[in-house]
Amino acid sequence: MNAASERGLLAMPPGNLIAGRHMLLTAPGSPVEGEDVVSSDPARPRTTVWSARATVAHVDVAVSVARKSLARWRASGTAGRTFALESWRSAAITHAERLAALITLETGKTLSESRLEAKAVAEKVSITLDAQVSARVAGFDFEVSPTRRGVCEFAPHGVVAVIGPFNFPAHLPNGHIVPALLAGNTVVFKPSERAPAVGQFLGELAQIAGIPAGVFNVVQGAGRVASALAAHHDIDGVLFTGSWSVGRKILEANLDSPGRMVALEMGGSNASIVLDDCHMTQAVVECVRSAFATAGQRCTCTRRIIILPEIASEFIALFCKLAAGLSIGPGDSADPVFMGPLISKSARDAALAFQARRCQAGAEVLLESKPLDREGWFLTPGVIQVERFDALTDEEVFGPIVQVSVARDLDDAIDQANATEYGLAAAVYTASRTKWDATRLRLRAGCVNWNVSTAGASSRLPFGGLGKSGNLRPAGAFSVDYCAAPVARLEESSDLVVFPDGMRPL
Repeated sequence: MNAASERGLLAMPPGNLIAGRHMLLTAPGSPVEGEDVVSSDPARPRTTVWSARATVAHVDVAVSVARKSLARWRASGTAGRTFALESWRSAAITHAERLAALITLETGKTLSESRLEAKAVAEKVSITLDAQVSARVAGFDFEVSPTRRGVCEFAPHGVVAVIGPFNFPAHLPNGHIVPALLAGNTVVFKPSERAPAVGQFLGELAQIAGIPAGVFNVVQGAGRVASALAAHHDIDGVLFTGSWSVGRKILEANLDSPGRMVALEMGGSNASIVLDDCHMTQAVVECVRSAFATAGQRCTCTRRIIILPEIASEFIALFCKLAAGLSIGPGDSADPVFMGPLISKSARDAALAFQARRCQAGAEVLLESKPLDREGWFLTPGVIQVERFDALTDEEVFGPIVQVSVARDLDDAIDQANATEYGLAAAVYTASRTKWDATRLRLRAGCVNWNVSTAGASSRLPFGGLGKSGNLRPAGAFSVDYCAAPVARLEESSDLVVFPDGMRPL
């Protein structure tokens, strides 16, 4: 049995949403051409949350349906699409608690985190419809001459593929979906194969909200389905959140489609610089929170901490003490827990392998990350001290392990912070605005915070990074920018004819 349906968190058995209809999928291992998708509760891996045989052929069907629905959806106008999204928001508010429970069941996140994510689904609609955000694609016009006007308007790309991650399986794809729909695009959404139940929930939410049939479609699958969708000949854009390795494959698949919008939001090896005049307790708490939130499975988690020598011993001792005392357990525990399990055994193994590699390279383990002696993919926080960070050995670890180094001075700290091929988030802890201003201008990242952790972000700001973190298509409040393209027009309202030199008048 699939726990998501059995517990009433999903209205339907495992399936896809195509043309407004729920299309049932067969059980894993069936002879249907496709790939098996199975998710389980990371805290109780023997509990199957969602399982089915994904059908690759459904990609063609969903894209075709989205193409046929495009003209009608665009013709509904901004007012019609706004009304539909307001219904989406109302449905998200009504069913927020059910969504939160499903997120916790399928990803292992704490219920408090899942509730914040469920709440963000509705809030994304409000932010996108806000005049300050929507004005970014409002267009403009001006007088060229008494009878001629120049006009810029923004048009939808067409059919866009949204490929979502597991760590925020509702909020992050929703961050693409809502602005894409508002701009007049139709959507084919492929959820993460690690969180298919949450993806199906978004499809059921669209049905509850009355989103017109074919405008929003959900196709489940893993690598084969994702590849077929990202490279499909009849899509006009790919909006992706996930790892650099998958983002790279999407770029490769679209090298011969330069007119296709590809917006990538990927990972990060995010650095925090702790200066000697920091508010010590604040800096320690913020760094611990952002290093281990969601069991280290956020793209904005702090991966590297660079400390000035004057306070290094005190900071590291306090950091390790606080990290060692974090409560770990199932996300739905009756007692408060700070973090739940990792998403899978392979994710846990990858984090432990990272720790082992660092040890072999000469790093010192200050707090060893260990599996808990209980069911589930739990890991304790880990802290590793390295002599210095450099871009050649830098890698992103997607788990509750953080590295620290002691810099010679501020210049050295900035050099180490920038020693990465990623560029998503950075943080600086100092009591001095002068030092903050001098430091932030030299950091290469898309999100740079002062006395706020790297995992602190506002949906009313742009969200994205540089290098392997993104391709300069920031999400957040700026997601509207990559969901529509400017179209220029010149309009002549008179019958004026001007014969150029060398042309005989009629």
